[in-house]
Amino acid sequence: MNSMDIHQILKKLPHRYPFLLVDRVIEIEKGKRLRALKNVTMNEPFFVGHFPKRPVMPGVLMLEAMAQAAALLSFASLDMELDDNSVYYFAGIDNARFKRPVEPGDQLILDVTLDRMKAGIFKFGGRALVGEEVAAEAELMCTMRKVS
Repeated sequence: MNSMDIHQILKKLPHRYPFLLVDRVIEIEKGKRLRALKNVTMNEPFFVGHFPKRPVMPGVLMLEAMAQAAALLSFASLDMELDDNSVYYFAGIDNARFKRPVEPGDQLILDVTLDRMKAGIFKFGGRALVGEEVAAEAELMCTMRKVS
């Protein structure tokens, strides 16, 4: 599988509206890299309050979108799906930088690379771009845990 549409994404991620922040996966290189899209529209619920006169996508939601893309890369790399007894968590965020505001009408390209996978901890490099411009970047750490 080299790409995923929204139906395939919904089978992999537990997130739903208004918190599902990946619309399409355009490229997967198992164990290495994933590129995905998030179409940013004026209909996003966060724009009502952030900010009414100048809508801007919150930086933490760009980080969350990168984490969701990273989860999809993890599942593809391990050839697995989450079950009802597992949760995929953020374990850390380092060196987060916000370089450009993201506004309605922008298309975020989520580019994540798997840098390390050890003892159930996944470390990724993530970037969110609009065109060729970096909007946000960070190092992300994620882990899977069993829940009861």
